[in-house]
Amino acid sequence: MNVMTREDYKSTYWPKLERAIDQLLTQSPVDYIPISYEQIYSCVYKCVCQQHSELMYNDLIWKISTHLEHVSDELRCTPPESLIENFNSALTRYMAALQSIVPIFIYMNKFYIETKLNRDLRDDLIQLFTHHVAEKHVDTLMPLLLKAHSTPFQITPSTMASIVKGLYTLRPDWVKLAPVLFSNFIPQIHPPARESELLIYAAQDQKLQRELAQNGFARGDQSRKRAGDELAYNGSSPSCPTSRGCR
Repeated sequence: MNVMTREDYKSTYWPKLERAIDQLLTQSPVDYIPISYEQIYSCVYKCVCQQHSELMYNDLIWKISTHLEHVSDELRCTPPESLIENFNSALTRYMAALQSIVPIFIYMNKFYIETKLNRDLRDDLIQLFTHHVAEKHVDTLMPLLLKAHSTPFQITPSTMASIVKGLYTLRPDWVKLAPVLFSNFIPQIHPPARESELLIYAAQDQKLQRELAQNGFARGDQSRKRAGDELAYNGSSPSCPTSRGCR
């Protein structure tokens, strides 16, 4: 393999990678244009073998960060009634792009990011979206999500589920901003109750029962319930004193 100089990388190899990244970040399923993945894989492989991994990684981070800054600016100009849909579209498209970008740079990830940085490329790229886009809009987005969730048919359930799960993927601690909203779309999101909390929950339940009783909500005839329990336990019913002859 011929020696690849820094100038060779900048003039020949990185431009090929940059064009592929641009295409993956901006294309939609409608206008999809095939990419020669074999050529791109080979390009990355040669750069890694020629000790240009660090340079290539920095260029990749810069390229995607610049793209995400433009995405954030577009969302900043979006009217409130369109922000949920546009944010979900931006996040969905970016995550779809990562499904191709991360495999393209698999050699760089294995031999540089994991080995020398002790990180993972996909995690780094998700963090970029979190930092450049989501963190800048979450304070505006969350009240809109809560309002939309309480208003039937304002947005589709699939869009709501997609964006809530997406936000949770980006930063799980955003659950604290709207615990009920997140729990509706992400099962078992709350930790199990600690033993020390059981007495508190029991006291809250007793308080609720007293308030219901004071407002006219009786708990029902407990003696009738006990009689029914006894009948069930004995395996008989009023219309069938014995099991013989009953079908």
